[in-house]
Amino acid sequence: MSLVWTTDAVPEGERLTYWRDALSRALVPMTVTARGDGPFSGRISSGRLGCLWISTVEADPQRASRTPAQIARAASDCVAVGVQTAGTATLLQDGRHARVGEGDLVVYDTSRPYALDYPGRFSTRVLHMPRRAVGLPEEDLRRVTGTALAGTEGAGALLVSFLTGLAASLPTCSPAVATRLAASVVDLFGTLVDERTTADAPAPADPHHPLVPRIRDHIDRHLADPGLSPASVAAAHHISVRYLHRLFEEEGVTVARLIRRLRLERCARDLTRRDPAAPTVSAVAQRWGFANPAHFSRVFRAAYGRSPRDWVRHGTVG
Repeated sequence: MSLVWTTDAVPEGERLTYWRDALSRALVPMTVTARGDGPFSGRISSGRLGCLWISTVEADPQRASRTPAQIARAASDCVAVGVQTAGTATLLQDGRHARVGEGDLVVYDTSRPYALDYPGRFSTRVLHMPRRAVGLPEEDLRRVTGTALAGTEGAGALLVSFLTGLAASLPTCSPAVATRLAASVVDLFGTLVDERTTADAPAPADPHHPLVPRIRDHIDRHLADPGLSPASVAAAHHISVRYLHRLFEEEGVTVARLIRRLRLERCARDLTRRDPAAPTVSAVAQRWGFANPAHFSRVFRAAYGRSPRDWVRHGTVG
């Protein structure tokens, strides 16, 4: 279902108050100051896509800021991506100033203060992703929040195109389709962050470093632990997550995706057993660290082209 807020029928003297309330409902509570002397106008349309929230905002010049007091009163642990579809903007967060032109993206964290300055009439598409759904190390997220990213190449171009299409199709998405599309958006964002952090990274560490086999052994021994993650692996070896990723750059896969791939391989192997006493699909998923059955089914199908139950029925090996 889509929700729409518009100042069209609001008396001129009450429009800014109405607009602040609309932004709080559609996005997060913010302080808004109009730029200009004329009557203010704006429109927001929003809708849910699985665990994500997508909004299109069109309005007159303004400055919107989220203060520590507002964060304390209404916490929001989300990562936001803004796609500038018309006009320009400046994002301020963590001491960074990101200037955004039409077609660019900005990334910011709603749990920390920020400000968005729009000097002219503008339109932007805003995606809010719960931090738990993003699943990226805090260190990597901090490298992209408060920055502008090109929306014309690589994963940025794909994300811009995808969000443009999704905003138009939100009202017609079934819950099942919305969940799958949301997972695709999160994966695209993860790829975008990977691109940015890799481009900013120093020279790769030695892939033959003695830590690499020790880390691989650690991952193999802890696959059943749902808490296994790049952060936990790095902490166990007294290194930063950043250095962990550098060690594995020549593997052609991030550590998080390596963990998921190895877990899926163990699950696929166990699901081929013909023994009548073989564990259920859910039990196999839990055995190898997948706490959420729906998530397991989704990533398994993406990797092997069929659902876990179809895999069992066909007795596929490999």
